[in-house]
Amino acid sequence: MTVVLRRVNRTVLALVGLVLVVGGGAVLAAALDLSVPSWWPWSGPDDVLLSRSERQHWRAESWWWPVVIALLGLIVLLTLWWLVVQFRRARLREVLVDSGDGEEAVLRGRALETVLEADATAQEGVARARVALTGRRTAPRTRVALLLEAYASPADALTTLSDQALAHARSSTGLPALPTEARLRAVKHRARRVA
Repeated sequence: MTVVLRRVNRTVLALVGLVLVVGGGAVLAAALDLSVPSWWPWSGPDDVLLSRSERQHWRAESWWWPVVIALLGLIVLLTLWWLVVQFRRARLREVLVDSGDGEEAVLRGRALETVLEADATAQEGVARARVALTGRRTAPRTRVALLLEAYASPADALTTLSDQALAHARSSTGLPALPTEARLRAVKHRARRVA
C-alpha cells in the first residue's frame, strides 16, 4: 500500500506541476509579449484568458451544467480520498527480529498481530481485541483496541495487557521497547433490573 501511495502521490504531483508550469508559462509568455506560435492560446498582454463568447458558449446546452457539476464532484471526491489516504497509518508487514547469532530474522507483522490479539482476548474481562502494527521494521509500534465486558476494570485490563501480552511480545521478538496506544470500549449492555 505504501509503495502504491508513493506512486500515486508522485504521479498526481507531477501532473499538477506540469499543468501549472505549462499554464503559467503560456500566460507569462503572453503577458511579456514574447513571440509565440500562432496556435498559442493568448497572443499579447491585452488579450484576456477567456473571452465573453468563450465563457458563455456552452451555457445554453442542456448537458453543460450536469457535466460541470459531475466533474467538480468527482474532483472533490478524488481529492478527499487522496487526503484521507495520506493520514491513514499503514500496517507494518514485517518486523526485524534479532536471532541472537548476529543475523536478523523477519517476522510477519500479521503473525505478531494475531498472537497479540489472542493473548489480549484471553485476558479476564476482554470480549474482543484488535491489534495493528505500525512504525518501522526495526521499531514497531502497536495500536490495541480492547472491547471490555461490563464487569471489567479498565485499569486491570491495561495492567494485564502491559504485563502479559505486550511483555511476551517484547521478549519473544527481542525488542527493547514496544510503544503501544490502547483504546478501551465497553460492551453495550442493558441495565440490570434491581428487585
